[in-house]
Amino acid sequence: MEVFVTGVGGQLGHDVVNELARRGHTAVGSDIAAEYSGIKDGSAVVTAEYVSLDITDGAAVDAAIRQVSPDVIIHCAAWTAVDAAEDEENRAKVFAINADGTQNIASAAKAVDAKMIYISTDYVFNGQGTQPWQADCKDYAPLNVYGESKLKGELAVSGTLEKYFIVRIAWVFGLNGKNFIKTMLNVGRTHPGVRVVNDQIGTPTYTLDLARLLADMAQSDKYGYYHATNEGGYISWYDFTKEIYRQAGMDTAVTPVTTAEYGISKAARPFNSRLDKSKLVQNGFRPLPDWKDALGRYLKEIE
Repeated sequence: MEVFVTGVGGQLGHDVVNELARRGHTAVGSDIAAEYSGIKDGSAVVTAEYVSLDITDGAAVDAAIRQVSPDVIIHCAAWTAVDAAEDEENRAKVFAINADGTQNIASAAKAVDAKMIYISTDYVFNGQGTQPWQADCKDYAPLNVYGESKLKGELAVSGTLEKYFIVRIAWVFGLNGKNFIKTMLNVGRTHPGVRVVNDQIGTPTYTLDLARLLADMAQSDKYGYYHATNEGGYISWYDFTKEIYRQAGMDTAVTPVTTAEYGISKAARPFNSRLDKSKLVQNGFRPLPDWKDALGRYLKEIE
């Protein structure tokens, strides 16, 4: 199986290409950088080829994917700077990448009859209530520019293709790039205490575990919408931080605060990021491991 992976310079794309290579598949990674710019360690990306590609250039996307003619495209590339997306000068770029760029990928996938896996987010919902969002829920109401752009990406995929997976994730962490865990560890080393919100509820997603699921999906035809985060129940960012410091052996004090007490960010954040993942099991996919187990494995990786 030959797979074209966008966003290989990011947390998820890096792990996806490695997982495909481990399984013996031909994985072609792409990103906007002239050369692969991810981490250079023992788990560095192993690809048969790296393609420098600007996904906002429709002609370039079409040419690159026609040349590779993959069986599957896993589209990880995205604008993910949620607060920066709210800045007026960035909005056009956000939609060009997350919406128009995704349309370019979907159109190219259709041209070569490839399956497509699109990585989306809980931010396509309004983030209210306490009930977990169902994978097939279409009650969209994004709270911010990032969510709006990712929803347009979803609609581009579902409106163009029949052979597609739309996989919504949340609270992502991985080796390649910045994330909440790395930030909390750095804060904990330089400050005696930290304030963390306790009224935003969800579950973390370890890219290494997610990559294995995406590789499984690439080998199947169980198309549709899915939610994929680690198992272990729903928690707050406060709960997550407490466990990060516990497993890291740090005594940094963690004070719970409400979102209102913490202060308003540029982009509104969802209070309810609970994603129902039951559809994975229903369609024969293996759920991701418990988030505490994932955190422990991750901390050992970054020691």
